Amino acid sequence: MSDSPTPDRPAQPALPVPAAPGPAASNPAASSGIAPLRIGDPAPDFAARTTHGTMRLSDYRGRWLVFFSHPADFTPVCTSEFVALARAAERFAALDCALLGLSVDSLHAHLAWIEAIRAQFGAPVPFPVVEDPTMAVGRAFGMLDATARDSATVRASYFIDPAGIVQAITWYPMSVGRSVAEMLRLVAALQRAARGDALTPEGWQPGANIVLPAVRTAQDAADAGPGWFCRTRPDAAP
Repeated sequence: MSDSPTPDRPAQPALPVPAAPGPAASNPAASSGIAPLRIGDPAPDFAARTTHGTMRLSDYRGRWLVFFSHPADFTPVCTSEFVALARAAERFAALDCALLGLSVDSLHAHLAWIEAIRAQFGAPVPFPVVEDPTMAVGRAFGMLDATARDSATVRASYFIDPAGIVQAITWYPMSVGRSVAEMLRLVAALQRAARGDALTPEGWQPGANIVLPAVRTAQDAADAGPGWFCRTRPDAAP
């Protein structure tokens, strides 16, 4: 069984709504789907049916959001990801970060899959899942090529800040599941870096040393000493 869409699956139409005029609308990724979104771009707004009712992406303004796509419901790799995300939902909530899933499957397929995950794995899925049968949302985010005829695409994740700006993007192939632990770590690192006074080094975890911003002048480098190009210090509580 592969993580590919099932043909002829009944679908209900999504309700994609174009983003309001502005930076997102002028972005080729948002308007044509030819190129993917880039870090620093506004996330295109949309409205669509979800397992929690009709929602807009802008409903999440004011908090962090991980918006992620999966190739198809009732497929093995996608199921393993959803089980892990469901079990980690409280850890994302502790970071004031919401989760929002998406695939081209219909709302009815989403609901049946979520119930099957609950029954088979004891993992209720607490976050909404968007139906995107026309692939309009996927194309707006660059998850799919503008000419794509099905959802055979990467596993895309967009880490969106409270202002609606894309701060990080990850793409995985269909055959490889994402690491929920790394998704949590990335959210925490983005939040720490957003404070503006430090950077986060390789593999950073909350409470570990942070990296100071680069020196700007020769005198600053001389004052900092031999390790001027990579200075760390214990992190202070926010």
